[in-house]
Amino acid sequence: MNRTTLAILYSLLALLLFDGMGLIIKLLSHDYTAAELSAYRNIVGLIPALLVLWTSRDWHAKGRSMRMRQWKLALLRGVILTFAQYFFYLSLGLLTFATASTISYANAVFVTALAIPLLGEKVGMVRWAAVLIGFAGVVMIVGPGRDTFSLSALLPLGAALCYALTAVTARMMDEGPSTALINLYSTGVAALGAMVLAMATGGFTPIRDTTDLLWIAAMGGLGGFAVLVLVTAYRMTEQSNLAPFSYFGIPLAFVLGWLFFGEAPWEELFPGAFLLSGGGLLIIWRERQMNEKLRNATTPR
Repeated sequence: MNRTTLAILYSLLALLLFDGMGLIIKLLSHDYTAAELSAYRNIVGLIPALLVLWTSRDWHAKGRSMRMRQWKLALLRGVILTFAQYFFYLSLGLLTFATASTISYANAVFVTALAIPLLGEKVGMVRWAAVLIGFAGVVMIVGPGRDTFSLSALLPLGAALCYALTAVTARMMDEGPSTALINLYSTGVAALGAMVLAMATGGFTPIRDTTDLLWIAAMGGLGGFAVLVLVTAYRMTEQSNLAPFSYFGIPLAFVLGWLFFGEAPWEELFPGAFLLSGGGLLIIWRERQMNEKLRNATTPR
């Protein structure tokens, strides 16, 4: 098995782990607030974040420094991540699992749109068409004007926007600090931010019993381990090789929501989910094509 194939399998495993975390969040959302669950997830998630940093060759090669020139930007990414998680976790308790998960995949559309003002990128007709297709899919899923429309459907859209901001700001970071160190900054600030949110929205609810404690530990462990697996996958191959497979998360979320919660939101998701995933895949295809042209143009003849 070559490295790219193994990296793809790792990325699919990360999808399954993230969905497992989401299922637990939905299960616990009846007794604990989204801010509490986000705080627990990030506190436990600091363990794999530290593990990723410790195993990073890049970090060791640069003297194991914890300092970062753009520390303010790194902290800002953590604050944005705090709200991304809060919006998404809150949506899991209010919407069907597949609907919340699918709308959050609009982040690829937002990344393309945000890259223009924040990174100064030029977006051609193909990618603009992809953005419009993806946005049309989002509108169909959210369903404004529909009898079943709820403002709760805007929560995963807000999460997608925030996750897109973390992706774009990551590209604004210097090449000096390792990815593992940037991830540790983000996780640490998100943990602190979630605790502040929890205190501001009513405080922490006492954990009811050992079963809930184990669920909370599993939630944090799955989320943290998913990040570890995903980072490993990205180290093994180019991001463009993995990005198309992220959309397997949409049918996976539908199946898991049906298996564990008896949810089958056909009318909410289709055909909007096809447009959303189609727009995202078109963006990925176009960016990959442009990267290949750039590599060919810079390769010595």
